[in-house]
Amino acid sequence: MTLTQDRLRTLIDVLVESVDDPARGEELAQRAHFSRFHFDRLVRAATGETPTAFRRRLLLERAAHELAHGESVAGVAFQAGYTSGEAFSRAFRRAYGVPPTRHLGSCRLSAPHGVHFHPPGGLLVPADERRHPMELAERMVSHDNRLATELIDVAAQLDDSALDEPNRIEPPTDAFHDDEPSIRSMLNRLAFTKEMWSAAIKGRAFEESDDRSLDGMRERLQQAGDEFVEIVRDVERRDGWDTAFVDATCDPPRSFTYAGAVAHVLTWDAHRRHILIGALHQRGIQVSREAIGLD
Repeated sequence: MTLTQDRLRTLIDVLVESVDDPARGEELAQRAHFSRFHFDRLVRAATGETPTAFRRRLLLERAAHELAHGESVAGVAFQAGYTSGEAFSRAFRRAYGVPPTRHLGSCRLSAPHGVHFHPPGGLLVPADERRHPMELAERMVSHDNRLATELIDVAAQLDDSALDEPNRIEPPTDAFHDDEPSIRSMLNRLAFTKEMWSAAIKGRAFEESDDRSLDGMRERLQQAGDEFVEIVRDVERRDGWDTAFVDATCDPPRSFTYAGAVAHVLTWDAHRRHILIGALHQRGIQVSREAIGLD
């Protein structure tokens, strides 16, 4: 049976959710809307492993990553579901060939289909490399960065009280953290989005910046925007648009392809800019057609 990438990610999502929420095989199959027989068969076809072996390997890869970043053996063993440090050490030595106190190499174990733990808490699912690249993506992201930067420059015409004044948005939207966001918080969201997604794709921990000055947000957007462009350029170079990473920090865990992540960022940024331009107009700031992206 051939699995599409979407169907594969559905199965992977169920497996990732089970890592810290253990469930019997029958329950996992129900979550994926399959019988136990077909679920086990599809997982083996997709990953080359049984659901139990897949989960055990993922836990060990995550444990190796946490040990490399200073976590204690006892704490990592508990998080990996082992009843004792001795049992964890035996399993770790069998998998990596060294005890957990000495592991210094890659956290990745041999995997038939190349599905691996992706820090801080997800998976990396290889792409179907037969797809054609999206040649316009890099230009579109660069364009998005430029428009966001121009709106920061336009907003500099306002004083702090106007920048921080709440804005009632009708109809309500999930585009911002606040129900009545200020212009400053709308601008911050444009920088925050690129920072957050770059961190998620690169697999590093993300800490939100406290710098919401216009100069600070401009610099943050420059750095995060440049990094996001480089990510897109690298994906284009590898033709890896269908490569998926599973973000287990979401509740419930969610999977994204690189193509889906870029489309998500561009779509929401355009929506946020539209709302922001309206808020600027209400304060007498006219935004040029070029800044809106029409020229």
